[in-house]
Amino acid sequence: MGLILLSMFLFLFTFTGTSYAKDPKDLKVAAIFNTAIEEPWVGCIHQALLKTQKEFGFKYEFTEKVPSSDYEHVMREYASRGFDILFLDVFTVEESARMVAQDYPEVVFVAGSSLGPMEPNFAVFDNWIHEPAYLAGMIAGKMTKSNILGVVGGYPIPEVNRLINAFIAGAREVNPKIKAKVAFIGSWFDPPKAKEAALAQIDAGADVLYAERYGVIEACKEKGVYAIGNLTDQSELGPKTVIASPVWDMYPLVKEVIKEVSNGTFKAMDYREWTMMAKGGAKLVINPDFPLPEDIKKMVEERKKKILMGTFRVPIDENTPKSD
Repeated sequence: MGLILLSMFLFLFTFTGTSYAKDPKDLKVAAIFNTAIEEPWVGCIHQALLKTQKEFGFKYEFTEKVPSSDYEHVMREYASRGFDILFLDVFTVEESARMVAQDYPEVVFVAGSSLGPMEPNFAVFDNWIHEPAYLAGMIAGKMTKSNILGVVGGYPIPEVNRLINAFIAGAREVNPKIKAKVAFIGSWFDPPKAKEAALAQIDAGADVLYAERYGVIEACKEKGVYAIGNLTDQSELGPKTVIASPVWDMYPLVKEVIKEVSNGTFKAMDYREWTMMAKGGAKLVINPDFPLPEDIKKMVEERKKKILMGTFRVPIDENTPKSD
């Protein structure tokens, strides 16, 4: 009987996730980024890790601008050095990243991913800011004079598509006459190309643009039209141009992971809820210097309350958006 119980214990220990407890200040945490930390998506993760490091005192290292061809090698290097938690963005290296995780079951991997978690140690997350994107769309639908909105995105993948579709849906709720111009630049960080796409949309009549990528706001400033930021509060890029920004705050998610790992309760899971409005992982930041009419502010605040109460659900549409 004792042998059977011991076998069951070992099975559970091996397959239900990392179950050791460790003082947070003794943790070693690393992040591996495909792009530079100036790029908003990875920048949000990096800033959250810095904030959490300051709070808990753990060791934090990161490597940026890692090409897909080198990603697996960098993962293995950190894991072999005894790091406890690796934060990743693995959209272009899903298969190899999961293979590495299988080779290091004692390490916790928390990955930006299009797929689901993998037991025992591979958790996933994404930026679920479609809710504030919808609110931003409501603002754009009210502020446009031409009834033409522009959107410049990186790639037509589900994570981007749902933001754009939510933005357009929010605009059309308050203004059924809305027409949308949508462009993808085929890059996560190419400001000149994003600016060029934005200028083309402005020339086609767009007077409020959703800057899913860097470079759009600069075009809007030059042409005297309005912009909606993305991922971070981008008001400072155009104090008279940027109306508001759907913001992704990774701090609640990172803090939750640190707490779970340190107290031995971590399990491989999808941390989606920690990147949505209800948990504080997403919000709409209105530019305080922008003269947004009070009736529009009130409209947005009322809809925000309904989202937080759960009485209004922003539709999740991950189909590729098309220009009208």
